[in-house]
Amino acid sequence: MWYRPYGRTGKEISVVSFGGMQFHKPEDIDANAELVVYAHERGINYFDTAPYYCDDKSEDIIGAAVKQMEPGTFHVSTKCSEADGGKLRASLDKSLKRLNVERIGFFHIWGLLSVDAWRKRVKGGAVAAALRAKDEGLIEHLAFSGHMSGPETRQVLTEDCFEGVTLGYSAINFPYRAEGVAAAGEMNKGVVTMNPLGGGLIPKHADRFGFIRGPDDPSVVAAALRFNVSNPHVTAALVGFTTKQHVDEAVAAVEDFAPYAPERIEEIRNHILAGFANLCTGCRYCLPCEEDVPIPKLMDAYNMRILAGEEPSHVVDRLKWHWGLKPEAAAACTECGACEDKCTQHLPIRRRLKEVASLAEKKKP
Repeated sequence: MWYRPYGRTGKEISVVSFGGMQFHKPEDIDANAELVVYAHERGINYFDTAPYYCDDKSEDIIGAAVKQMEPGTFHVSTKCSEADGGKLRASLDKSLKRLNVERIGFFHIWGLLSVDAWRKRVKGGAVAAALRAKDEGLIEHLAFSGHMSGPETRQVLTEDCFEGVTLGYSAINFPYRAEGVAAAGEMNKGVVTMNPLGGGLIPKHADRFGFIRGPDDPSVVAAALRFNVSNPHVTAALVGFTTKQHVDEAVAAVEDFAPYAPERIEEIRNHILAGFANLCTGCRYCLPCEEDVPIPKLMDAYNMRILAGEEPSHVVDRLKWHWGLKPEAAAACTECGACEDKCTQHLPIRRRLKEVASLAEKKKP
């Protein structure tokens, strides 16, 4: 396994890490804990979880595995989305018990979807409560997770309290997150990426994303992981494993793999941009919008219609859980066309925004 330093923390993290959101039959604690232990035996040393993952069983699973692993050979990450300081402390105490640890290695202010959301965590006392817990030795390192744009991520990273960030980054959305990842690297903060396989879309649509695969890549999945961790600012990529075979494949993808040279990364990036066809890459050239329509976020959700089928729930769920938006956000579009004039892909943005806005009407009884 290949390891990288997590910012200035002094911790070395396996570049492929374990995302505890995809456990199969999460009620079977022991069987899933066995999978976690197996991943640890294969060299994975960073295990990410959160309250409510996998029917609220994920922390219990990681905790059962922790009992079987040698102390000091692994790092546990969990999160809290509460804005109230008292509720965050209660959540932290519960996580400590379920994870069977005396302190959380990496504790996240969870699910920041905007700078305003960050300010609410400050105002509600959540950040202060986390810092107090850190002073008490219950948290080793404080980070945040979210789905903000690059500039928004940069803004929150400037806060002195954070040592790193967990964010979505893949061959599907890298232009939208590039600035945030680069900012973290410039500030020497850790970067753990979630959804490096595009939330499962890349392996599910291997033919469509075949253009990211080079001659030395055994599969599209391996290529997607390699693209992710070849970014020098990325500390580790979280993968949601459900079988030992999945663990073996991910480990094999980075074993004896040297990060691509900058020229190769740029070549891959260009191939990805060229190969996206009618998918929005999130480059944000369409902004600013005079009506403050969050065009890249809405267009990202529309990508789900193209990739995952015509079922409207794919778009609505993406907006809700990934961006904290409703379809109504697209209704503010006045169809002035300025965004389409600036779109480097020449996408029919106005038509797509109208389609997204129409989903709000379909949801009404």
